Amino acid sequence: MITTIDEERGEVIVRDGDTETRHSLASAEGFAAASKAWLRATWDSKYVYSFAWMGRPIIQLPEDMVRLQEVIWALKPDVLIETGVAHGGSLVFYASLFEAMGKGRVVGIDIEIRPHNRTAIEAHPMMKRIELVEGSSTAPDVVAHVQAGVKPGETVLVVLDSNHTRAHVLDELRAYGPMVSVGSYIVATDGIMEQVAGGPRTGADWTENNPRRAIHDFVAEDKRFIVEEPAWPFNEGTVAERVTYWPEAFIKRIA
Repeated sequence: MITTIDEERGEVIVRDGDTETRHSLASAEGFAAASKAWLRATWDSKYVYSFAWMGRPIIQLPEDMVRLQEVIWALKPDVLIETGVAHGGSLVFYASLFEAMGKGRVVGIDIEIRPHNRTAIEAHPMMKRIELVEGSSTAPDVVAHVQAGVKPGETVLVVLDSNHTRAHVLDELRAYGPMVSVGSYIVATDGIMEQVAGGPRTGADWTENNPRRAIHDFVAEDKRFIVEEPAWPFNEGTVAERVTYWPEAFIKRIA
């Protein structure tokens, strides 16, 4: 597939084999085509490795974080559980939202929290709303520890951002799905792996071995959950779909 952006004409031209399609840049279709090419460019150039939140590297697409912020504001969860800590930027992001709202705490789980990252996170002003748990996110003792920290009646939101293999994400969905409150979400990130397969820093099996496939495996076996995009609280434009590294990531508990 070849995508050409003609700024003079205000068009996006998409060539797929012998088929050519033209869209206005002002249209939702044109925006989507240009955004798909842009997302591939952000992956290849490691664009997301250039952001920090309150001093900690976050390594996320800014739109994904803003869209998740919209969900957090709407739900006002008591607990946000995130698998995958890295530099701690996303934990600090969630904790700062909770600090602004005056409620909420974050549980960050990682198989290895590197000493320099732990030191920086523990010294951060937002640490008062963060608990760090070191261990495999799918280990029974880790899951039991996290579950024990959730009080009856609390609203729980889960974000999965650790090992992104299909098997591991499916195991995480099975482990943490039961902790999610009815009406809340478990968010399985980085389904973009399927979309960028074949590019730099990708695996040969990414077309099948990715979080998006795990999401569909999970909702097929557990009917308490559906894949459902959260409604945008504001939109005066023509665009109605996220520009995202997390396609189909929002898995809502309905029962």
